[in-house]
Amino acid sequence: MKPYPFTAVVGMPDLRLALVLSSISPAVGGVLVRGEKGTAKSTMVRALAGLLPGVDVVDACRFSCDPVEPDPACPDGPHAEGPPAHRRPARLVELPVGAAEDRVIGSLNLERALADGVTDFQPGLLAAAHRGLLYVDEVNLLHDHLVDTLLDAAAMGRATVEREGVSVSHAARFVLIGTMNPEEGELRPQLLDRFGLTVEVASSRDPELRVEVVRRRLAYEADPDGFAGQYAAADAELAADIEAAQRLLPSVKLPDDALRQIAEVCASFEVDGMRADIVTARTAVAHAAWAGRTEVTTEDVRVAARLALPHRRRRNPFDAPGISEEQLEQALQDAEPEGPGPDDDGPGSGTPPPSSEGDTSSSEGGQEPSGGGQSGGDQKPVGAGEAFRARRFEVKGTGEGAAGRRSRAITDNGRTIGVQPAGTKDGHPHLLATVRAAAPHQRSRGRSGAGLVVRPQDLRFARREGREGNLVLFCVDASGSMGARQRMREVKTAVLSLLLDAYQRRDKVGLVTFRASGAELALPPTISVDAAASRLDGLATGGRTPLAEGLLEAARVLRIEAVRDPLRRPLLVVVTDGRATSGADAVQRARQAAGLLAGNVTSIVMDCESGKMRLGLAAELAEHLGAEHVPVAEVAADTLAGAVRTRISGRAA
Repeated sequence: MKPYPFTAVVGMPDLRLALVLSSISPAVGGVLVRGEKGTAKSTMVRALAGLLPGVDVVDACRFSCDPVEPDPACPDGPHAEGPPAHRRPARLVELPVGAAEDRVIGSLNLERALADGVTDFQPGLLAAAHRGLLYVDEVNLLHDHLVDTLLDAAAMGRATVEREGVSVSHAARFVLIGTMNPEEGELRPQLLDRFGLTVEVASSRDPELRVEVVRRRLAYEADPDGFAGQYAAADAELAADIEAAQRLLPSVKLPDDALRQIAEVCASFEVDGMRADIVTARTAVAHAAWAGRTEVTTEDVRVAARLALPHRRRRNPFDAPGISEEQLEQALQDAEPEGPGPDDDGPGSGTPPPSSEGDTSSSEGGQEPSGGGQSGGDQKPVGAGEAFRARRFEVKGTGEGAAGRRSRAITDNGRTIGVQPAGTKDGHPHLLATVRAAAPHQRSRGRSGAGLVVRPQDLRFARREGREGNLVLFCVDASGSMGARQRMREVKTAVLSLLLDAYQRRDKVGLVTFRASGAELALPPTISVDAAASRLDGLATGGRTPLAEGLLEAARVLRIEAVRDPLRRPLLVVVTDGRATSGADAVQRARQAAGLLAGNVTSIVMDCESGKMRLGLAAELAEHLGAEHVPVAEVAADTLAGAVRTRISGRAA
């Protein structure tokens, strides 16, 4: 069955252009496609391969060496000068999210190694993708060890395998294309920056456009070959245009004026590092070639910036992606010869002013309302400050749960931490351990020749450790004692930072709040961390502190979630100053509620008590919960590291 034609996809011009530009110039660095499910992301990517020109490869080379410039370190080499070659179509290699490391980077042929003593390297997906496209659907769900492998290959253009006493290296230059649904978690910043371009896609709200999408899809499913034939001419024309742009690309000039515009735009959006400038320049050159021009213009820079900068600009967590059109136009104008000189203050009018939230509460000094948590009325919500990099809190133990990035788990993927015999839990064979197990028995087995006699009982398999996702349930004190503006701002900032950490680690999150005389589930456990951030931002404070009710509600939610989603182990984060002032025997009931949770769930008490006179109630609560006690000021990873360094240097002095 023929794939869905590229030119038959309705709408999505930005995605179409980004894929075309990456095909014209692989040096751009590939495309990250972000969007909700059902928006034809995968359909367009799979259709792209059919538009690309074929590649010349050396005959019988499993690593797709170019006959003009073969890889001198090719495992199938060395290749003679002017080796026999053939032309084949460009490849689209799909990397499954659950792929084993051996499948991605390659492995040794265990059967030949044991029987013949020959080191035979079997290439993996990175070798297959060389000089083609490497496509990762749901790239944000990729295991960390595979992310590291992709990062190394993307940075070096080579894949290196060093294991079981064998070292193999081969070229691995490919266009990396990833698709993801942001609701399922974010990418690690290191991998995000490796994608040259990014595009946001969403389903159209235009009824006529939606009707056309359904009409074409149904027609394709009814007769795939006939439908593809209708668009064959359009696809062939587009393929010819891409090939023409590739031929023109080396002739395109990038003048100094365009370089100044690129630098001005990147500086305006406060991107980190120089990769943004380089990618924007390469994209502008590719766009000029696509337009049939031999010199980059302002329009090329404008288009390149829209595609290369949205995922690199500095923005607050959970902000909508994209870049300001006004800020972009202002930066382009500032780079014109008649614009401001290099000694001026910069774009100014197009740059949002720094936040002044931190100044609005300075006069209040973080003082608590009087009355030990009693308040005359609800207080208006206080916004959070800028999120920081939070400490990583982990659930102890090793299990087999949902894929994620927080807690250690025994998985089919991950780093090898040991070996196990056959039958325990079969997985990937471990060559060296198998040889060691068989070696002492060779004489008794009558070994003859170079072969190694291996019995089933000799087989050893790798024991691998990866990471799994968790349910992070926040239980937040919203009583009057937490209502001081500066304190609540610190609390919300810390919780927002932990939410961002959970977002990046693919955790589910939930939010329980307690105030006045009861507690409520403000947000049922969900993968939409944006929703949690929104609920947190609108959280008002006031009233007494029903700590027991808050803990009991958290226990109820965790009990239900354990049945609904048993693969995720819970992490409870209690955000409070430790006071309990609501109802009869408030303190005793809070201790009893903590006892119900102790030993059943990994907990953290984020201590929000402030001021000169401190009662240490949050620390006592942590003892009853069997939880880690963390002052709110030490939630930030950098702050904690600084405190540790200070203590160490103080002891040394």
